[in-house]
Amino acid sequence: MKRLRESLENAPVIMKGSYPYFIHPLTDGIPEINPAVLKDAVNEIIKRIDIDAFDKILTVEAMGLPIGVALSMVLEKPMTVVRKRAYGLPGEVEIVQHTGYSSGKLYINSISKDDTVLLVDDVLSTGGTMEAVVDGIKKVGAKISDIVVIVNKHKNLEDVERKIGMKIKTLVNIEIRDGKVHILD
Repeated sequence: MKRLRESLENAPVIMKGSYPYFIHPLTDGIPEINPAVLKDAVNEIIKRIDIDAFDKILTVEAMGLPIGVALSMVLEKPMTVVRKRAYGLPGEVEIVQHTGYSSGKLYINSISKDDTVLLVDDVLSTGGTMEAVVDGIKKVGAKISDIVVIVNKHKNLEDVERKIGMKIKTLVNIEIRDGKVHILD
C-alpha cells in the first residue's frame, strides 16, 4: 500500500466550482495507471474480503473498471459494470445518482436475486453514487458480501453506512486541505 499512499499524497487538486477534486490514476485514469499502484490496491482489497463469500464483482463506470478487471482476473470471478447508459435488457434497473458535482442515471444489468456481489469502487466522496447503487442492488434482490472503496474522502463515512445499512471497507481515508491531499490513517 506504500505506492498507493504515496501516489495519493502527490495527487493534484483542482476545483470543480466549489468542489475540491483530486486527480489520481485510479480515480481518473490520469496520469497513466501504474500497474504497481493498481496491484497494491488489489492486493489490499483481497486481504480485506472473504473471497468465497461472493460470486460476482460489481463495479461502477468508469474508474471502477480497472479495479474490477484486475480483481476479476486475480480471483477468476465474473465482473459486471454499473453503466451510465441504458441498454433496455431484461432485468435492467435504473438508478439516479447525485454526486458533489453532477447528477445522472446509472443502469445495473447482469445481476439477479440469486447473486451475491462484491461491490468495489474507486472513491467515495459524497456517498451519492454508493447509495444509489446499493439501492439498485436491493431492488434486484441480490446480496452484497462486502463493499470496498479505494479512497474515502467523505467526512462522515458512518452517515453513508447508516443510509445503506452496511459497512464500507476503505483502503485509504483522505481529506483535501489547503489544495493538497492529506492521508488520515
